[in-house]
Amino acid sequence: MFLILMENTDWSSIKGSSSAPYINSLLSGAAHAEQYNNPPNNHPSLPNYLWLEAGTNFGISSDPNPPQRTSSPHLSSMLDAAGISWKTYQEDEGSGAYDGSDCPNYGEGNWYDVNHNPFVYFTDVTNNTTYCKAHVRPYSEFPTDLASNNVPRYNFIVPDLCHDMHENISCSQSNRIRFGDTWLSTEVPKILASPAYLNSGALFITWDEGASGDGPIGMIVLSPKGKRGYSNTTTYYDHSSTLRTMQEIFGVSPMIRDAANATDLRDLFVSFP
Repeated sequence: MFLILMENTDWSSIKGSSSAPYINSLLSGAAHAEQYNNPPNNHPSLPNYLWLEAGTNFGISSDPNPPQRTSSPHLSSMLDAAGISWKTYQEDEGSGAYDGSDCPNYGEGNWYDVNHNPFVYFTDVTNNTTYCKAHVRPYSEFPTDLASNNVPRYNFIVPDLCHDMHENISCSQSNRIRFGDTWLSTEVPKILASPAYLNSGALFITWDEGASGDGPIGMIVLSPKGKRGYSNTTTYYDHSSTLRTMQEIFGVSPMIRDAANATDLRDLFVSFP
């Protein structure tokens, strides 16, 4: 499973936009949900990244640095307990002082944002340097891992601030949506051509939160087992839906916090991978 998380964009700014030609070109071969939102009033970025991993924001309503950590159960800890491999690939994490040789890292890299890396907010990751280094990796390693069919079963992929459609970033302000769309046009085809994807894999593309509210922000699913050219325009989904979907695909339980109350993304598939 591959999850790519973009930033701060409403679906109304993506669908049909001349600034997002690649994303729109995917829709004929994908399923997408047009009423996918961030959880109600869940802002700014970090609470949404945490929600995708743990079904809650732990009461956080800002972007604090990782010394504010928790030992609570979360998706990757449950995957580990079930013997299911996982990694997060964080773009630009390896372009500054960090080269993957230390972990956790809280602010290195030119356009890396630790608030977009939920895993280093959990003590089972940050209290074990060897474990952290094995699972929190620079995105620069991803293409090689992908080409050699050495990716884990769950891949949480985060572009850097230049490429994730984030606003107020000097490198992408000429057209932040086009910057992100162009990055996706380069990186997504690598995933779609990979053995990991072609062997009943799935790619989920969504955004962390709306531009000025809760959305809708949209969810795109591509999979050999997914529906093609399909749009769900009525069902309410949010990040709990994605978390529940991952738990169901990987068969790990019990459902984590708000995932227990969510509608999964099953409607976007012919059958679950």
